[in-house]
Amino acid sequence: MALIDGSTLGIALSGGGFRATLFGLGSLWRLNDAGLLGRLDRVTSVSGGSILAGVLASRWRELQFVDGKATNFERVLARPLQEFCSHTADIEAGILGWITPFRSAGDYLCRHYQDALFGQMKMHDLPPREHNATPLFVFYATNMQTGRNFRFRQDFIADYRLGINATDNFTLATAVTASSAFPPIFSPVNIKTDPNAWSDAAWHGDPGVLERLRRDIILADGGIYDNMGVESLNESVKLISDAGAPFSYEESPRGDYFSQLARVRDILIDQTRALRKRHLMEDFEAKRERGAYWGVGTDIGDYAVDAKLAVDSASTAALESMPTRLACVELDQQGRLINWGYALADAALRAPSRANLAVAPASTLPRPEFPLN
Repeated sequence: MALIDGSTLGIALSGGGFRATLFGLGSLWRLNDAGLLGRLDRVTSVSGGSILAGVLASRWRELQFVDGKATNFERVLARPLQEFCSHTADIEAGILGWITPFRSAGDYLCRHYQDALFGQMKMHDLPPREHNATPLFVFYATNMQTGRNFRFRQDFIADYRLGINATDNFTLATAVTASSAFPPIFSPVNIKTDPNAWSDAAWHGDPGVLERLRRDIILADGGIYDNMGVESLNESVKLISDAGAPFSYEESPRGDYFSQLARVRDILIDQTRALRKRHLMEDFEAKRERGAYWGVGTDIGDYAVDAKLAVDSASTAALESMPTRLACVELDQQGRLINWGYALADAALRAPSRANLAVAPASTLPRPEFPLN
């Protein structure tokens, strides 16, 4: 699915609850209108972005592509995702996990994903990579034992320390749950695998320890390790749709142990994300890498392109402070998030000296009834 110039194209969909799901939906909508969705070679995702990627992966066979554009994008992807984001998922799952013996909040979240979106579809049921007609889908979780990112793909699961396992086959709902299991409510997500099904481990210690680590794996939200999901995005053109939470200032941090630990967690995640973004932008500016970045907190005025679909306003700024929960998003807020992702993707794709994809300006927003002003 290489581009006209032979380049490969990948997109990373960040974490950030339903905000990231809807903002990312707008980003994919713009790629589709530009004829680029059907030319994607890789889709990597974290947390809320993994909900979007899961729906895209599970329904890829239903999309009807003409010159890289799915003519039924809205019906197959947008409507089901907007319906899903109209219902709160985190409160019920959290409460049931708290009061039910031997079942966790992650178990109930997984059941919610199964019932509403994925059923019992497994990772190996996703369209294979035959003849490059389907993107490689990579769902990130964080392995709490090895401290590395754990990858669910349609062809295998992998961890840098544990190796590669092409035999164990988990449900898509499990992959999305592990990717979105933000601590402490929804984590950990425990999975079991056959230790003998793994190979190619970067391991030099006690083989007995490795066997135990491969048998019982403890996972949490992929954003702990990489909230933008860019680590394995190695295509020649890299696109990043980032709806991650901005770092919030606290004038008087609370002094109890749990609040301090939560604050330290947020600082560490924010610094990791900032470093990844900084290195990425430096590579784009120096033309060492080819690609584009747009984030929910990006000023659209910073892009030196004509015919922008929106201007920076109080309405667009408010989207940055929207809670990053798996909670009901009202229809007007959904429309603005989709439009903002679409407008920023349009500007970023056309910005000179970055992606160089020769994308024509879009003429209208996908949800014009919800203007960004």
